[in-house]
Amino acid sequence: MPLATSKQMLLDAQKGGYAVGAFNAENMEMVKAIIKAAEELKAPVMIQTTPSTVRYGTLDTYAAIVAAEAKKASVPVCLHLDHGSSFELAVQAIKAGYTSVMIDGSHEEFEENIKVSRQVVEAAKAVEIPVEAELGKVGGKEDDLEAVADTNTDPQQAKEFVERTGIDSLAVAIGTAHGFYVGTPVLDKERLSQIKEVVDIPLVLHGASGLTDEDVSDCVKRGICKVNFATELRVAYTSAGKKLLEEKPETFDPKAFGKVGMEAVTELVKGRMKVCGCDGKAE
Repeated sequence: MPLATSKQMLLDAQKGGYAVGAFNAENMEMVKAIIKAAEELKAPVMIQTTPSTVRYGTLDTYAAIVAAEAKKASVPVCLHLDHGSSFELAVQAIKAGYTSVMIDGSHEEFEENIKVSRQVVEAAKAVEIPVEAELGKVGGKEDDLEAVADTNTDPQQAKEFVERTGIDSLAVAIGTAHGFYVGTPVLDKERLSQIKEVVDIPLVLHGASGLTDEDVSDCVKRGICKVNFATELRVAYTSAGKKLLEEKPETFDPKAFGKVGMEAVTELVKGRMKVCGCDGKAE
């Protein structure tokens, strides 16, 4: 089917008390693997690319790959710009065929974050493309942006931010981090519950790679409607190729590495979809 937007996906998740899994893809193989998992579990799915991935392969290339694979799928597939770094990039993604975009102004001051987020919303809503934004700072490193310390989202600021920007979904900071964690993450789940009380749009959890299934599930129960997974997919894909090379060092066909990588990613994605509770929700 044609690419779907994230709008109805996330509203359905909010109403149904589950979360849509959003998975970052770096190449054709990962796109195929993610959609295969969604097909097998009858789950709606979001495929994401970050600015660094876009620089590697271009917006048009990823849009063409995902659109081609989604066309053959029996489940809704959304192509999302993750951590859009500028108004210009968000607009370029929409023009290329992305059906959902994020503008990440969380590294800016509050008023500047509102300003750039509102600009993207105004441009995107003219063509009915939903927008995600972020308030607060998620720790760790995502592309070229690095947060040294976590600054969790303030509930009242979140309420004001949503009202003034008109965004469709909000990524919140509650102690998660991009990449893998150093030590055990301590999540402010009560903060998440407080945000849900005053914000009526779907909430998004970034930095889920490395969290326990219990943590992810609890966050979904407290209002998270979209969960991002990136680092662990890259590790699964690469580790499968390394294992193949160790077992069969004579291997030289790139397709052999792609095949084992896809198998590893598909199994990982299926597990994460079940934790999010989105399996069976596309039936």
